[in-house]
Amino acid sequence: MHTNDWLQLALFIGLLALITKPIGIYLTKVLDPHGKTWLDPLIRPFEKITYRLMGVDASKEHGWKGYTVAMLVFSAVGVLFTYTILRLQNILPLNPQGLPGLSPALAFNTAVSFTTNTNWQSYGGESTMSYFSQMVALAIHNFTSAAVGISIAAALVRGISRHSATTLGNFWVDLIRTTYYLLLPLCLVFAVFLVSQGTIQNFKAYDTATLIEAIPETPAVAATGDTPAVAAVPTVTTQTIVQGPMASQAAIKMLGTNGGGYTNANAAQPFENPTPLSNFMQMLSIFAIGSGLTWYLGKSTKNQAHGWSIWTAMMILFTTGVLACWWAEAHGNPIHQALGIASGDGNMEGKEVRFGIFNSSLFATITTAASCGAVNSMHDSFTAIGGLVPLFMIELGEVVIGGVGAGLYGMLVFVVLAVFIAGLMVGRTPEYLGKKIQAFDVKMSMLALLVLTASILGFTAWAAVSTWGQAGLNNAGPHGFSEILYAYSSATGNNGSAFAGLTANPADGDPHYNVTLAIAMLIGRFLMIIPIMALAGSMVKKKISPPSAGTFPVSGTTFTVLLLGTVILVGALNFLPALALGPIVEHFLMLKGQLF
Repeated sequence: MHTNDWLQLALFIGLLALITKPIGIYLTKVLDPHGKTWLDPLIRPFEKITYRLMGVDASKEHGWKGYTVAMLVFSAVGVLFTYTILRLQNILPLNPQGLPGLSPALAFNTAVSFTTNTNWQSYGGESTMSYFSQMVALAIHNFTSAAVGISIAAALVRGISRHSATTLGNFWVDLIRTTYYLLLPLCLVFAVFLVSQGTIQNFKAYDTATLIEAIPETPAVAATGDTPAVAAVPTVTTQTIVQGPMASQAAIKMLGTNGGGYTNANAAQPFENPTPLSNFMQMLSIFAIGSGLTWYLGKSTKNQAHGWSIWTAMMILFTTGVLACWWAEAHGNPIHQALGIASGDGNMEGKEVRFGIFNSSLFATITTAASCGAVNSMHDSFTAIGGLVPLFMIELGEVVIGGVGAGLYGMLVFVVLAVFIAGLMVGRTPEYLGKKIQAFDVKMSMLALLVLTASILGFTAWAAVSTWGQAGLNNAGPHGFSEILYAYSSATGNNGSAFAGLTANPADGDPHYNVTLAIAMLIGRFLMIIPIMALAGSMVKKKISPPSAGTFPVSGTTFTVLLLGTVILVGALNFLPALALGPIVEHFLMLKGQLF
């Protein structure tokens, strides 16, 4: 844990704080249908044409039910659109490698994954997806799924900030303005930056390089006793080098907190993430919009201190996670050290040398705190506690910055519960920004959290005792259990990263993991959004009561501490027994030097 690493952490948090207000100001203009931005002269004509082509009346707002139905219909069409492309990939253009169409289960899993902003990948991108599929089926969803998340957050914020009203905005207007004015311009600039760092952007067929030294053939070994036969491995003389439009997809996968890699190695692949500077900027871009949304909340509710208090709570949880993961990885694995690896080298298994332990730990915490899922190291190779941190970040509810939009509306659920708990403690009807929190509001908030818990633990339990669930594991014992728990946590939390030892798309075509993970993604996205939109519909109708001496303040140290306690106690303790069976017991076995 070197001084340089501490400086990088301070620089990251400092720059994030610095850009939060400017991004928040711009978001305020974008999410206002009548807001004026400096891009209006260029984009406004396209915006109007889009409304006309879609038959959208931009002046008409939706109630919570109409807004939700529009979002669900749009998402359903997106799943069908993507599924069709992936199944027919072999006859569609821009497929120089002649890659076949995907199987029904894998196409369904992938279509749901990108529609829900999860980007779970049961495949290797460079060996499975054509350029057409990467750009039209997947990259488009990276824009639209991010825009949907921001739109839902905006609707909830309007529900909180408006009073004695019935509408929450127009879904189609929010979707289009977020895409046109925010995501497309930011990604254009960021993609150009990535190209300047060495990220590739082309339509070339894959290159083939001749190896300087051929990898010799491994002879076949006959079966003897309990030892099975081992097939011969042919001599390898060439290597295929992936090409394609990577920079454009890398830009939106980070800014939109999507995370799906163009290649199987994701941000550990040098073509996707070439330099330490590109690595730092990719990490900053993951948090950028989600951080700006906290300022947008404060501006919209006319209580900027409230927005900054939520931001502070997020940063405390994030910093704690980074330090824990960094500490665990820097101390390394005593089993490795017993084999001669110096303790000062830490745990470098599964990490890129050009990033090292700190940047790998920082990236892992950021990507799971933000519901992004991109990786620059293999989480499956982390130590038990190092791997516990990204898993715990997901199970907090993806509210530590969280996915663009999704993190804010997830955290606002905890805010409602925190205010309710505060009201119970002082014996008053709880109020949030002048609005009384009633039974319906608490029920919707708890429902949004309980569906996540039920999905994660339910699917994990099923897979852990099933033949198909155990068949996909690469490890036995508690680490194998952690692989399953991480998979369903990631899917339900719409994160998309994985303990990569799990094989979710086996060679025998067993569809159980692909199908159950897809269902978990749908639950984590839409069965959380629906009660949150019902909460927004309830809040927007309420009248505002003037503050009194007994009103609980929603800013300052007391509120921040209460919010932190609510997130940890309500959001995470449901998973403590499962964590005890996985990474916690694995940690103690590691200290004893026990393998499994």
